Amino acid sequence: MKWPELLLKVANEPVFNTGFLLAGDVDPDDLRRQFSRWVNDGRLLQLRRGWYALAEPYRKVQPHPFLLANRLKKASYVSLQSALAEHGLIPEHVPVVTSVTTGRPEEVRTPLGTFLYQHIKPSWFHGYTRRDVGGGQAVFVATPEKAFLDLVYLTPHADDAGYLRELRLQNLERLNPETLRQLTAGSGSAKLRRAVKRLLQLCEAERIEPL
Repeated sequence: MKWPELLLKVANEPVFNTGFLLAGDVDPDDLRRQFSRWVNDGRLLQLRRGWYALAEPYRKVQPHPFLLANRLKKASYVSLQSALAEHGLIPEHVPVVTSVTTGRPEEVRTPLGTFLYQHIKPSWFHGYTRRDVGGGQAVFVATPEKAFLDLVYLTPHADDAGYLRELRLQNLERLNPETLRQLTAGSGSAKLRRAVKRLLQLCEAERIEPL
């Protein structure tokens, strides 16, 4: 495969996997050698094994960090601090994209950012939606309620009132109390019930009208 041929195939892709390029009469070893040369030449960025993005100035579409997070790990969705910040529930900028996955936990460092994945059991893998982030890119992100519960679920002592205050939660009117209760009831977790109870007490203390 020549460089112009690759550009023709992937110019409009923010990120791509080499698997679809192996169709037809393609030598996998030759393709790997070419990709290695293009990475060394600075034309391609290798994100992880099999996953690449075009480097500047060849890239036409800037990949959204959440799209990269979804693509680099199967069975994952963006949640925890990244999703809370996306929904405006915490004030901090989150430099690492945080996700949950039914696979093994890991941290993936790439030229386009760092991505942290925490493990959850398959029965807790729900509560996310497909969200348009612009540029023709759609990503899987936890709802505000599920992002909060995922954080509590994975963080020791996160049901303490002190921890909730340290989060500096804001815009709490964006949380649906009934959704929080339903998700918590389905979890069977006393820890989540305590956290939701204390969160709703914070809402009441701030005189926030529930949805």
